[in-house]
Amino acid sequence: MEINQTQPAEDQDHVNKETAPDTEEEVSMADLLKAEAQVSEKVHSRGVVTVKVVQVTAELVLVDIGEKKEGAIPLPDFQDEKTPQPGDAVQAVLEKKGGEGRYTMLSHRRAREKAAWEMAKKMYEAKERVKGKVTEIVKGGYIVDIAGMRAFMPPSLSELGGAHKHYLPPNAKIRFYITDFSEKDRKVVVSRRQVLEEDEKERRNQVLAEVAPGHIVRGVVAKVTEEGLLVRFQGIEGLVRPEDVSWRNQQETLKTYKRGQRVKCKILSMDKEGEKLTFGLKQLMPNPVDMLKRKFAYRSRIAAKVVSVSPEGALVKVSEQVEGFVTPENYGSEGAPKEGQEIHGIVVGINSSNFRLTLSIKSCEESEDRRRMQQYLKGAPSLTLGQILLENSEDEGEL
Repeated sequence: MEINQTQPAEDQDHVNKETAPDTEEEVSMADLLKAEAQVSEKVHSRGVVTVKVVQVTAELVLVDIGEKKEGAIPLPDFQDEKTPQPGDAVQAVLEKKGGEGRYTMLSHRRAREKAAWEMAKKMYEAKERVKGKVTEIVKGGYIVDIAGMRAFMPPSLSELGGAHKHYLPPNAKIRFYITDFSEKDRKVVVSRRQVLEEDEKERRNQVLAEVAPGHIVRGVVAKVTEEGLLVRFQGIEGLVRPEDVSWRNQQETLKTYKRGQRVKCKILSMDKEGEKLTFGLKQLMPNPVDMLKRKFAYRSRIAAKVVSVSPEGALVKVSEQVEGFVTPENYGSEGAPKEGQEIHGIVVGINSSNFRLTLSIKSCEESEDRRRMQQYLKGAPSLTLGQILLENSEDEGEL
């Protein structure tokens, strides 16, 4: 009997699979070994490398460095960060090569510091803002941490206008510019004041963009001088000149204001580029001229008492708050009045500088004469046509 030794197709495939070389697995292993070799090479080149965390112990963070034995990073290197977990990627740099029974030691702190120096150099050259944190307060200023790198900030560069003492607390997060950078001398100086000045200028520009002459604002008196009041409005100082403090008695009124006093004022003019404002206080008060015009109409007749007489004219008192003045050309038929004399005059104007009524006795007398003449003419009997003709005929007869 003949035996068929040919195996079924299924069995044949099974044999092929078992005996065929695992090409994909060999390729993956080769790539893996190559990658590990590259990591190991980078580590020993003492450059900054990114390694994967394998295990975290009480003292060390063990990482894969592409060798049979893991590398180790001291756990305190992560004291300012979240403790890494297995599978996390962290940056490190070779600190000390390992040996028999010893880990290859790496430093995450130095890797962060090196990366920080590179970053700081770029930010310094690009003149960009940097974020950091105050870590220490020392006698000469502050120690600031920039992603693991130490920088120095003197008090004069910490606040607007400089500072003579410390104001920032430890762990304060701040923004600043790097003003001095020397990798060779390991020296970095930063300025928070420069950032504050830029932000303040932007804020003032925004404030000035939202107001215009004629707007009424609230401010605080910053200084009182003979030249006027310095009023601070949202960080911007403006001047109130003496003539704009009040309508009358400016110097006396000026003395009534105190530093720190809150005032409401009107913007009279502004220079946005120079950040200069001119304010007015009297512009929010009634103008005495307008008040006098409403109370004493033009050509109205009033009584007053003479206070004094000088070559320039006679000063009279109309009421407790209102004065008047009569110039020599406006005296009456009797000439200059006497001190203490009661006079009657007509309002012919208002002096806007001293808020006195300008009176005319002469015009008052002329007005009185016209009134009397009108009353006389009104009371005299009117002539009839016959009387007029009779008077004319009598005149002709006499001729």
